[in-house]
Amino acid sequence: MKKYILVVNGPNLNLLGRRQPEIYGKRTLDEINSRLVDIFSKQAELRFEQSNSECAIIDCLHRCGFDTECMGIVLNAGAYTHYSYAIADAIAAIPAPVVEVHISNIFARDEFRSRSVIAPVCAGSVSGFGEDSYRLAVEALILRHG
Repeated sequence: MKKYILVVNGPNLNLLGRRQPEIYGKRTLDEINSRLVDIFSKQAELRFEQSNSECAIIDCLHRCGFDTECMGIVLNAGAYTHYSYAIADAIAAIPAPVVEVHISNIFARDEFRSRSVIAPVCAGSVSGFGEDSYRLAVEALILRHG
């Protein structure tokens, strides 16, 4: 069985392609996910979750974070990035590496967006490269896994 990477998207990312395309781009989440599969299908299985619920995101982290077949987790926590200590605690509790991802450069936006409470417990962060932020994060996990 091929090892997998879980890509988790948080609140409002189900609206990609319709929500503020000047910031988040014109592609839908399904289109971004399909592109990732096209790029990485030979190296790893990709699995995808999206939820607007903090609880569901934490459940995903718990479920996959202890799975020895999971190479790592790519997480775009959306607005939870800036205030969810519960998600930060879940990341800190699991052995699987988590890469924080943002489509926009969170440091060049509203002041409240320039602080990530999850960054200190993530293996790394990628932001500001549009949908390529996901590609870079997946690539980093594959390289890290060796």
